[in-house]
Amino acid sequence: MSRYKQLPLVGVKTISIRSRASKVTPDDFARLVDPRKARVSQFLDSLPRILAAQELRDLVRDIVRARKQRKPVIVMMGGHVIKVGLSPVMNDLVRRKIVTHVAMNSAAAIHDVETAMWGKTSEDVAANILDGKFGMSKETGDFINKALVEAFGESKDGYGEALAKKIHALKGPYRSLSVLATCYAYAVPVTVHAAIGTDTVHQQPTMDGAATGEMTFRDFKILANSVKDLRNGGVVLNIGSAVILPEVFLKALTVARNLGYPARGFSTADFDMIRQYRPCVNVVERPTQRHGRGYSFTGHHEIMVPLLAAMIKSQLPKVS
Repeated sequence: MSRYKQLPLVGVKTISIRSRASKVTPDDFARLVDPRKARVSQFLDSLPRILAAQELRDLVRDIVRARKQRKPVIVMMGGHVIKVGLSPVMNDLVRRKIVTHVAMNSAAAIHDVETAMWGKTSEDVAANILDGKFGMSKETGDFINKALVEAFGESKDGYGEALAKKIHALKGPYRSLSVLATCYAYAVPVTVHAAIGTDTVHQQPTMDGAATGEMTFRDFKILANSVKDLRNGGVVLNIGSAVILPEVFLKALTVARNLGYPARGFSTADFDMIRQYRPCVNVVERPTQRHGRGYSFTGHHEIMVPLLAAMIKSQLPKVS
């Protein structure tokens, strides 16, 4: 005989499932499509109307509404977005006037410049750090650091614009794949947000801290100018930046609100392979509290970003 007493269930009251509220019905289930005949839009429509699949639809709805109302759609991206080959996808969204501002950390800018100028990027860090060669590609450091020094002294351009102009001026052989160059060609603000000491170009003798600091500070103010228009609509996407861009965005939003701009009532979304503290708090939760909505999507960028782009384009081919 057991020494532990069991609670009898004889008196438990049950209810009818017919009267019970339920979250899921077969109308929400996935739908089968013939991959040999279905269009992309039909495949997208076949996804379940449950949890993340429905939230992704809701985010797409927010983006479509934002652009139809001429509200900002700001994309913040880390270096991995460029490394996994998503530049063509991002450039297409820029050309279609769906994305209105691209903010990069400086790792993304490095990968973008290397791709545009030399058609290759992403070195083997584990191998090259053993003998101190990691991040020491002379051409990369010279291009970026010298571009910043020149623009610092001769113009009011920011970090992103300075690099984009130089890619165009030197006719980068792969500039059609450059997010920097494409944004500049289509008059879409592109900003680079550096933390000194975090990037390979900071290791090289051409690095100028004053120029780098001033140029990224100019870009902070350009981003704040875009953020100020997030009023009763608009969307901010953070794709693959765990620290820098969530922090920069929160400060830009604070500046806009401090100056009296009613930047609230917008949507934000974080896309990353794992959920990180700062994106969840500084992008998804705090900026949208009381007004707006935040989303979190977990998955590989090389899958999630093309899926998102296809869903947007199926509903919003182009904004005139």
